[in-house]
Amino acid sequence: MNRILFLFASLIVIMLAACSGSKTYRGSWKAADANGQRFELFFDAKSFSIKDTAGGKKQYDYTQNSISIENSVETYGIELADGRSYQINFPNSSDETVGLIKDGNGMPIYTISRNGYLNYGDIFKLK
Repeated sequence: MNRILFLFASLIVIMLAACSGSKTYRGSWKAADANGQRFELFFDAKSFSIKDTAGGKKQYDYTQNSISIENSVETYGIELADGRSYQINFPNSSDETVGLIKDGNGMPIYTISRNGYLNYGDIFKLK
């Protein structure tokens, strides 16, 4: 009986940990939208905040609901508490310091970078 209880408790702990955001995207990001407006994003384990240039800040609770790795390109799916879903995509397999945040339909909303503000063309330029 103790063994079954231990296995059940272990399974619950694993499931709760799986809902937390990946360490790949946790932390501070500089973000820009298609219009060139700049934002600062900060991802925690279960929430993230968006701060605009005027100092306005919004916070959202989320759960990570998917991980996809295709041709070494990582995409993390998150779902907000209100049901909206987004994808955090790292299109360059050798650089997890730049990426995109896409809406549920795969359309880019923000470019993100750990080091500076980038536009869409900066992420996909030829090297």
